[in-house]
Amino acid sequence: MFYYSTQKQSPAVTLKEAVVKGLAPDRGLYMPETIGQLPASFFEEITGMSLTTIAQTVARSFFGDDIAQHELDAIVADTLSFGIPLRQVEDNIWVLELFHGPTFAFKDVGARFMARMLSHFIKKEQQEEVKVLVATSGDTGSAVANGFLGVEGIRVFVLYPSGKVSDIQEAQFTTLGRNITALEVDGTFDDCQALVKNAFMDEELNRSLRLTSANSINVARFLPQSFYYFHAWAQLMRINPDAKAVISVPSGNLGNLTAGLFARRMGLPVERFIAANNRNDVFREYLLTGDYSPRSSVQTIANAMDVGAPSNFDRILDLYGHDHHAITHDITAYRYNDEEICHTIRETQQRTGYLLDPHGACGYLALKEGLQPGETGIFLATAHPAKFRDTVEDCTGKSVNIPDGLSAFMQRRKETIDLPNDFTLFKKALLRLS
Repeated sequence: MFYYSTQKQSPAVTLKEAVVKGLAPDRGLYMPETIGQLPASFFEEITGMSLTTIAQTVARSFFGDDIAQHELDAIVADTLSFGIPLRQVEDNIWVLELFHGPTFAFKDVGARFMARMLSHFIKKEQQEEVKVLVATSGDTGSAVANGFLGVEGIRVFVLYPSGKVSDIQEAQFTTLGRNITALEVDGTFDDCQALVKNAFMDEELNRSLRLTSANSINVARFLPQSFYYFHAWAQLMRINPDAKAVISVPSGNLGNLTAGLFARRMGLPVERFIAANNRNDVFREYLLTGDYSPRSSVQTIANAMDVGAPSNFDRILDLYGHDHHAITHDITAYRYNDEEICHTIRETQQRTGYLLDPHGACGYLALKEGLQPGETGIFLATAHPAKFRDTVEDCTGKSVNIPDGLSAFMQRRKETIDLPNDFTLFKKALLRLS
């Protein structure tokens, strides 16, 4: 299969080229030329399938023309070495817990898959080391850093906004060493993302270094996130075969939502999606008005969603042929401020016993507001509450137990390189460190 740029100004490329390049030369995002429809028999049999079997079937539809089946199946099985349970929170509302991987966040799926796919493509090459650039507002950095840790032939540079990620998130990518370098940028996530995108457009950097990205701009990062949408639907169908499913997605850079839309395009019988926003709600405004007006992000307690210029917006536009009416038919959106998020964390724990993280709280709020009679809702819990311990404890007034796997990161020494929000200095640092 070939992959084209959303800007339509660059030639189509192979999967290998799309994965290794990350961003198209015209600054567009790569899209698969076709989105395969899964057969009816798959959905008839899905309730009897494991997460790994479901994911292997979906992966073959995306990547089966480019990787031998046994190798692709092995990549998927190695990626999904943990469970993704669906739990009931209250009547007609379920939560898909995406935080049971090694860094306790949903991005473990895409990051681990990409690390293994990229390694597959470069392991036989006798070329220079691949430099992976990744901007993070929290969980992407930890997932990518741990997914690529120790992978031969790859070095990772994590750019993150100083003071705008939680202590535990920061520890997960600043204490690893080896082939992981953390760059602490004096700016916002959008500034970090802009530095990464500008690096791909810089001719000197690309002559000197072999660059790729592990943000959701990379097809090997965001497409695998579709796996767990099929898994969620299968679990719900085991419980209620007649359920009309609506899925609420905490939305920042829109990669997770886009993966769900791809799943629906492949035949997943989801009624519609809800995009849950914090105060950074440029996507919600687009849905309401038809106008897209990116702006600088503002800091909130749901920091992984603090994105003012979401990259994957271009993929959603492309997927729907820039048809605003068609997009709003499949997606609605709601916005919540810090006070509403905090109140929901406290009230939900008191009423149901379930502890939400700030991003899951947004998803839960949006689902409760948008769910219609006769529908069953699933919201995505994208990270373990302990990753936002200070915030969650402030909201609930109760201590949060930290899993051993998380607390281990906090015992290590932080190592970062401070950078201003300046591309020239960032470029010099990359060349020096490489």
